[in-house]
Amino acid sequence: MHFAIVGAGPAGAATAYLLARAGADVTLLERQTDFAREFRGEVLMPSGLEAVRQMGLGAALDALPQRVAECVALYRYGRRLLDLPLGDARPHAVSQPALLEMLVAEAAAFPGFRLERGFTVRDLLTRDGVVVGVRGDTTSGPSEIAADWVIGADGRASVVRKRSTLDRARSLQSFDVVWCKVPLPPGHASEARLYVGDGHFAVLIPSPDETLQIGWVIEKGSFGELRRRGAGEWVGELCATVDAELAAHLAKHQNDLTHPFLLDVVCDQLDEWTAPGLLLLGDACHTMSPVGGQGLNIALRDAIVAANHLAPLARGATDAPTLLAACRAIRDERMPEVRFIQRLQGVPPRFLFQRSAFSRFAVERLLPFLARTGVLPLLFGAGAQRMLHGVTDVKLRVGS
Repeated sequence: MHFAIVGAGPAGAATAYLLARAGADVTLLERQTDFAREFRGEVLMPSGLEAVRQMGLGAALDALPQRVAECVALYRYGRRLLDLPLGDARPHAVSQPALLEMLVAEAAAFPGFRLERGFTVRDLLTRDGVVVGVRGDTTSGPSEIAADWVIGADGRASVVRKRSTLDRARSLQSFDVVWCKVPLPPGHASEARLYVGDGHFAVLIPSPDETLQIGWVIEKGSFGELRRRGAGEWVGELCATVDAELAAHLAKHQNDLTHPFLLDVVCDQLDEWTAPGLLLLGDACHTMSPVGGQGLNIALRDAIVAANHLAPLARGATDAPTLLAACRAIRDERMPEVRFIQRLQGVPPRFLFQRSAFSRFAVERLLPFLARTGVLPLLFGAGAQRMLHGVTDVKLRVGS
């Protein structure tokens, strides 16, 4: 059986590896010629780390560049309020380009795997209402790839979704995120930080490439005027939220910001992920908010469940109704976790964007008090555990 997988992000690359390992013919189509792109999700939570280890790639993962956050520090306008040690739940910041190169290199060990870089999918090939392949452009001209089943894993801007019968309008969130990186300052190598202001907040995570990744979460539509006034203006606005030492570092390195860009935040999910000849995975069917760093981890768990249902069908000819039923089973198994995590992701922005006296009291007084008395983990423990370890039991049931 031949699968054409569109998009060599985490969902696509991991699914390609698992299906090729199971004996399927897999063509993985990637628009870019390499993975050297900035600001892709790089935080592996325990749920994502466990997913990679279940794939048998734990040693390969450990060899990749990464940083481990030992704690999260909460700040309110530059004043450090509390530290939350993460213990065994420490997230790993892993270079996603390196992770993807590792996945496709591992997949290349199997004879049925083929990676096509520089292939931009433009449309789906259909016959009698059934998807039978993709049409696109390569560096040498137009091309068509026929397949028994197409898997669209091409992210939040999925062309496969747009060209399918499954697409629908996406739900915009009330906030945007400005992403940038600066050289890693002293004291940031092993902790993540959350800086809370009025109507905006910033999340800072040390990256394995000796930089500090900054996600500045702001009200939707508010960045345009700041950007028109120049980098100094919006960096100055960000500096007003952080502590004096970091503000000085940002001001010093404002010309060294690595490709700052605005992410228009979308969070949605399709009720249906599959159609005859087609399956959507990852952000293509359930675009995740950046809150909590869940996208990479959910994508890897999607791949495991997809492999559980599709790998047993991969080695021989399988009729279309059986494949369609398998794809619907993937959706049914993954939907509860996706829905729960998306609801959970919506809580912090609603709370932190408030400009009320209660919001300021809660951040400045109540949360530190609850942390000192040991009540905070009891109040938020269940939700945090699910964000870190997953909602459902995802176990890889198929081997090589």
